[in-house]
Amino acid sequence: MAAYPPPAAGEHLARQLDRLAVMAAANRGVNTRPARPETWHVTLAFLGEVAEERAGRVPAAIQRAVDGWRDAATGAPELALTGGGTFGRGRFTVLWVGVDGDRELLGRLSRLVRRELRRDRLPYDDKPFRPHLTVARPGDRLDRAAVGADRAALAGYRGPTWRVESVELVRSHLGPRPRYEHLAGWRLVGPSEPDRVDPA
Repeated sequence: MAAYPPPAAGEHLARQLDRLAVMAAANRGVNTRPARPETWHVTLAFLGEVAEERAGRVPAAIQRAVDGWRDAATGAPELALTGGGTFGRGRFTVLWVGVDGDRELLGRLSRLVRRELRRDRLPYDDKPFRPHLTVARPGDRLDRAAVGADRAALAGYRGPTWRVESVELVRSHLGPRPRYEHLAGWRLVGPSEPDRVDPA
């Protein structure tokens, strides 16, 4: 389950990323694996493999979480993409952009979703919630000095503020060019029905 930044926030971030060594290397043909802007998202809960016969429980669990969120009249968290850093090292190096703003509210939403997944005994990653947006997976194809310079450049970044008004259920298709299949969407404010649901 994920939250997607709006186009204005994505375009602002893209202009910042265009200045980084990781993007310059990609433009030269080095496989630094920059994430495509349409895939940029903040993961709220990462589900494991779900058996086909249980897949229908996932949207129902998320619907309960969203209903609970709306019943509490919590509203929409306001966020900004800001700062950045790296996960991993060597060939596992990942470059990310951080999230600022209503992080506690966002964490509450993440916990609510995980609670409902747990109630239905659906598999999910229970690592501590660290909101971020992955922008590239350079691994060891970019030297450490260049990665360090990119990390320093992102440290001072701050994008426009935006509201998380909806959340999405997506299926990850990993590989050299990861893609995300949108299965369902729910609004946190406004109409309460799912925007679309296709758990198959």
